[in-house]
Amino acid sequence: MKACLLYAYLLFFLNVSAQNASFYKEQYRPQFHFTPAIHWMNDPNGLVYHKGEYHLFYQFNPFGNRWGHMSWGHAVSKDLIHWQHLPVAIPEEKDTMIFSGSCVVDKNNTSGFAKQAGQIPMVAIYTGLQGVIQAQHIAYSLDDGRTWTKYEHNPVLDLNEKDFRDPKVFWYEPHQKWVMAVVLAWEKKVQFYSSKNLKKWELMSSYGPAGDTSGVWECPDLFGAPVVNEPGKTKWVLMLSPAPYMQYFIGEFDGNSFKNDNTIAKIYRPDYGSDYYAAIVYNNLPAGLQPVSIGWVNNWSYANDIPTTPWKSAVSLPRSLAVKKVGDEWILVQQPVQQVKQLRSKLSSWKNLTVKNSFLIPVQSQTCELEIVFKPSSQSVSGVRLAKGKDQYVEIGYDATKEILYVDRSKGGDTSFHKEFGKLSRYETPLKTKDNSISLRIFFDKSVVEIFANNGDAVMTTQIFPPEQNKAVELFSNGRNVVFGSVSYWPIKSVW
Repeated sequence: MKACLLYAYLLFFLNVSAQNASFYKEQYRPQFHFTPAIHWMNDPNGLVYHKGEYHLFYQFNPFGNRWGHMSWGHAVSKDLIHWQHLPVAIPEEKDTMIFSGSCVVDKNNTSGFAKQAGQIPMVAIYTGLQGVIQAQHIAYSLDDGRTWTKYEHNPVLDLNEKDFRDPKVFWYEPHQKWVMAVVLAWEKKVQFYSSKNLKKWELMSSYGPAGDTSGVWECPDLFGAPVVNEPGKTKWVLMLSPAPYMQYFIGEFDGNSFKNDNTIAKIYRPDYGSDYYAAIVYNNLPAGLQPVSIGWVNNWSYANDIPTTPWKSAVSLPRSLAVKKVGDEWILVQQPVQQVKQLRSKLSSWKNLTVKNSFLIPVQSQTCELEIVFKPSSQSVSGVRLAKGKDQYVEIGYDATKEILYVDRSKGGDTSFHKEFGKLSRYETPLKTKDNSISLRIFFDKSVVEIFANNGDAVMTTQIFPPEQNKAVELFSNGRNVVFGSVSYWPIKSVW
């Protein structure tokens, strides 16, 4: 088995090394969203910044293009946009699969893993699956994440449970301790543990069930986020994934327990589309930066069967996070990181377009960014259609009567590969106008569409699989006059 693993990892790295010659040109292949060169990927793991590099680990199958043989894949970036593939970081070994988790920079060597002056351990905390039991393991790197050693006394936290997983660990400065958020998946609970050395953990408290309890709870994260327009003020965000979607709670964390400040009667989602899951934020970002998250762009209802080869799945654009209070509720506000703008090519723009039925913008692309501001008229349904061809498009619209933003991919392209994909075609979320307008910032990348509405108050992500020739962009209205005050369009350059 070990020889087979080594062969698989070597083959993966050799293939990745040749990526510029042979990969990243396939149909449906995103050009500015991260994807593995080959094989299956799911949850982003271990997001951490260290010595000028953003590390992206992720659930990875070195053997094929469907879920299985979970290991940690690895890539690094200087800017969160351009990525360098690295060899598999933490491989499945001795019948232990490597499930999701996090990574920290142990600056004070609390773990004792550093043995020489100047060494700074990076420590990965992950769920190890042995048989049916899930327990929390650690591994460490003393060379800035290039090679990893599994701790000889793993696991470090074991409840002898079948569904106890996905540890997110961070340093809690006021108490000088490490904090772990980890889920009891079927009980719909997040447990909070503390440790002084990353090896011995003590239970502090639990949160849940609450909010969306329809699916198993996975991939928790707990982080502080700045309050919009209130310098120096922060709130705590507890974010997790009740399969196959996500939810968040906003409140306070005192170092031991989390208190939700929103109503428990409402479900709050970081993304209201079909394909956004398992998002977590970066650890160890430079002081003063907002939290940055990355999520998995797929849906467990059909994830194994999407029609992409030789890779499967993408991750979202990195998002900067903040919170704000609207009335008596706290909401999460998300925007793509500023670095995304460096990918823009030449701007084309239009002003004050009145659209009654449809208007084709004179552009052709499946890799672009759009910024659109329009004033929905009474009883109008209006917006934009991407990947438009003969009787095909994905529709992003606003229903003024119902005050909802929606995305509808039912006519977006191939839906034949899985019956659930066709059923899960339309998603919507309540959204009110601002100054009588709706603003949309949209990223279209071959098979990924990300929509940021009203400066990040609502976000939707969806996958589509259109024919390559479907490149038109169309503004539309349902027969009502709608004024599109501004439309900005940028072709986006490939990062590969």
